[in-house]
Amino acid sequence: MTVVLRTGVPGDAEICGSICFEAFRAISSEHNFPWDLPSAEIGIELVRGLLTNPGFHSVVAEVDGKVVGSNFLDERGPIGGIGPITVDPAVQNRGVGRRLMVALLDRAAESRLAGVRLLQSAYHNRSLCLYTDLGFDSREAVSKIDGEPLGIKFRGYDVRPAEEADLSECNALCQRVHGHDRSGELRDAVAQGTARIVEHLGKIIAYATSIAFFGHAVAETNQGLMALIGAAPAFPGGGFLVPTRNGELFRWCLRNELHLVHQMTLMTIALYNEPEGAYLPSVLY
Repeated sequence: MTVVLRTGVPGDAEICGSICFEAFRAISSEHNFPWDLPSAEIGIELVRGLLTNPGFHSVVAEVDGKVVGSNFLDERGPIGGIGPITVDPAVQNRGVGRRLMVALLDRAAESRLAGVRLLQSAYHNRSLCLYTDLGFDSREAVSKIDGEPLGIKFRGYDVRPAEEADLSECNALCQRVHGHDRSGELRDAVAQGTARIVEHLGKIIAYATSIAFFGHAVAETNQGLMALIGAAPAFPGGGFLVPTRNGELFRWCLRNELHLVHQMTLMTIALYNEPEGAYLPSVLY
């Protein structure tokens, strides 16, 4: 089987989005977990957004002129986030996924990114072994959490939409917690109207691009994260991600009738700093 790789274009959205849906549905069903994408239409919408976002580099795999898979690299910051990587179930386990991953690792090296990260579903043994073989180290067990919006407010912790004027302070907070900022993602979220901040005693102590599968959050303490989660109107993408070792936050979620969907693993290559604060990763990192 000869695999040809090329850069993705917006016209690939329908076929790549449909494959994305089918691939995730197949692996989730095989392990008796809920689907990450509820429909092919949602998969197409997701992939179209990635293909048309200039902050992402895409690669598409073809066999005999037929599209069989795709992968994406978020290049909006100093750390690259890989995913979603999906391959048509009809040609899985034949080296296509490896080729798609290597192509983006090469791209990250050429772009001189300080590091590359991803999250993989813990029940998917094949992907864990592939990524480890390619050089990724497992750093963090992460829990996907979902449920009904909480509508909880905390006195003295005010949540409001983030504005352009907040970017510098939010980036500084991320720098303190992670050792790098995520300014590209945050700027996009402000423009889209999904970003939120928490102010306490006149200071920004937490922010989130959104409390969602593709959103991340950074905070000085768990109280800031609780304020963001409590105020979230919904949890798009079927939930949000909580580092499992953060027992205080995990318990708080469970005691407020949120539930565990499944476990994931945060994996990294190159630059990685142990967080010096509280955070929620996105599905990219």
